[in-house]
Amino acid sequence: MALAVWAWIHGARQARERREALARWASRHGWNFDPGQRADLDEALPQFSCFRQGSNRYAYNVVEGRVDDLGLVACDYHYETYTTDSKGRRTTHHHHFSAVALETGLRFTPLAIRPEHWFDKVAEFFGWDDIDFESAEFSRAFHVKCQDKRYAFDLIPQETMEFLLASPRFTIEVATPVILVRAGKRFSVPEFAAALDVARGFLGRIPPDVRAALRLRVD
Repeated sequence: MALAVWAWIHGARQARERREALARWASRHGWNFDPGQRADLDEALPQFSCFRQGSNRYAYNVVEGRVDDLGLVACDYHYETYTTDSKGRRTTHHHHFSAVALETGLRFTPLAIRPEHWFDKVAEFFGWDDIDFESAEFSRAFHVKCQDKRYAFDLIPQETMEFLLASPRFTIEVATPVILVRAGKRFSVPEFAAALDVARGFLGRIPPDVRAALRLRVD
């Protein structure tokens, strides 16, 4: 019991210190910070399946503002899944992850880049392969999925591959008109900043002719 109480107090202190650090990070950049729960992110970003998993879904520790004249949302996210044992007893599993999203004004074909895992090699053996690029190092390090291979090659030139190889590893998804950078865990404040840098670096390396073709028309 004493250990459980200590763990709860320690966890609560860490969560408070992290919220305070996020608030300071947001304040330094002139962004808004809201530690409360926001239940509409799955509707605001329906193009990303990570926000539509499980039940009791909500964002919290939400940072909103503008970067490079683009709309920014950075947050932690929670959802629940359930399992039932042989006696009918249900267990609730709480899942948390962090994400950074930038509204780009670009008409993206959905594309996802994530670090390569060992089970990807097994899937490849059965014919479920991803897109391979000219850079063997990049293809070994990242798993890229997109319905249009030519588009993937255009969106991810050599400069972008070199940038991603030299950057912290995240999952990157693009879908009109947003780029999303996330991980399967909660970010530290430096990781939030690194994820934002990856999103900006990815966008900044889209070739000008490709960017012009992707730009959404404003009527």
